[in-house]
Amino acid sequence: MKFKAWNLGKIRRNLLHVLAMGRTFLLLSAMSVIFFVMLGVLGIAEKQLNTSPVSSMKGLAASLSSGFFMDMVGMELPHVASEKQTPAISGKQVTNFVFQLLTDVNPSDPKSLVAREVPGLGADSPILLRTGSGNGAAQAPEDYRPGAGADGSAPDHPEPDVPDDGSNADPGQEGNDSDTAQPPAEEPGKTDGSTGNQEEPSIKPGNKNIVMIYHSHPQESFNPVLGTNVDNPSSAEDKKNVGLVGEALAKELERRGVAALHKFENYAAKVSNYNYNYSYKYSRETVKQAMAENGQLQYFIDIHRDSQRHDKTTTTIDGVNYAQVYFIIGHGNKNWRENEKFASSIHERLEKAYPGISRGIWGKTSSQGNGEYNQSLSPNSVLIEIGGIDNSQEELERTAKVLAGILADLYWESQDAEKAGKLSKSSTNGIASGSAKSTDKSAGTTNKGAGSSNKSSDSANKGTNSTNKKS
Repeated sequence: MKFKAWNLGKIRRNLLHVLAMGRTFLLLSAMSVIFFVMLGVLGIAEKQLNTSPVSSMKGLAASLSSGFFMDMVGMELPHVASEKQTPAISGKQVTNFVFQLLTDVNPSDPKSLVAREVPGLGADSPILLRTGSGNGAAQAPEDYRPGAGADGSAPDHPEPDVPDDGSNADPGQEGNDSDTAQPPAEEPGKTDGSTGNQEEPSIKPGNKNIVMIYHSHPQESFNPVLGTNVDNPSSAEDKKNVGLVGEALAKELERRGVAALHKFENYAAKVSNYNYNYSYKYSRETVKQAMAENGQLQYFIDIHRDSQRHDKTTTTIDGVNYAQVYFIIGHGNKNWRENEKFASSIHERLEKAYPGISRGIWGKTSSQGNGEYNQSLSPNSVLIEIGGIDNSQEELERTAKVLAGILADLYWESQDAEKAGKLSKSSTNGIASGSAKSTDKSAGTTNKGAGSSNKSSDSANKGTNSTNKKS
């Protein structure tokens, strides 16, 4: 018989090795759990504390349209893909997306190549929130930034220091931002800043206007309208600048049964010591006055124009040219998501009915502009850039009519939903009250029946008593 000797030393080493591995595994597992818990907590904290529209992918996810996902599904389900629709997936688009995802450099925008290396070069880059079919390259809107001059024109940020002598006073200072604040002083007899004729003010107390259209940069104009070819066409006449777009929008809304208030104010001519930096504060006072005097206002549209050339701001649908639009959302408004929701409702309808007109929804912070754009005054407030410096009046008015149709549809649908809600509520109340009445009647009938039974019992008792007496 053979006996096997146990190598206790080897067994002990193996046991220690296993225990060491188990301890390491447990340590790594605990560290992983802690890491993911911290990620979750930090994610929740970031969502609660940060209102920035800049996502972790810096807007890259927004560059994927719904058509992109439809095309992906269409690869597996051929009947899903539409033969008429231009494919959203192409070698160029996929290459651009992957390259930008990996390098943060947009191949369609050479400036992004050096933006991170040159201080301030990338500070004016808006963030893409929702892509538009009319902007496949995801090119951001461009604003003309005039230098400081004698007329007070200057970039829309940062706001300058207010001098001690009170000149160039900030209209938002000294409590003027309250609901009782007065708008910028107007010259006697002028209501639109373009003529000196005596006219009734466009804002009347008690009006039932639904949509307010205004212009924070009222002098933005268009080369074809002025007969010029410059980088920043400007005019003080409301028939030759963005005012004509606002007027076309207002008229089409009125034609569709939606009362519109078009307020054109030439602040440069009306405000003493006018300063371009305060454009949105001047227009803010105009909006607040309109809200105070028109209790029915629901939608607020600030009409601007882009500073890009014709090929970047125009689309052709069925052989007809339309001015394209940008929707701008201000990050300076803590409730910007509500405004983005309103802009999305317009953008999505544009994409369905007139694909190519929308160039997407873009977010801007205070480092990229005003950053607020009066959008904190209402969740249904949005800045829309319609066309660019080279768009014709016909192209601008076509797009204005399309937007008016969408706004009118949104309003009437909201009214139908409100009426349906009221009818549903009244029906519910009627059913409840009817049930209560039926219950009361049933109870009354039961009580009457019980009373009759009691009376019958009393009669029977009386009859028994009389029989006993006779006996």
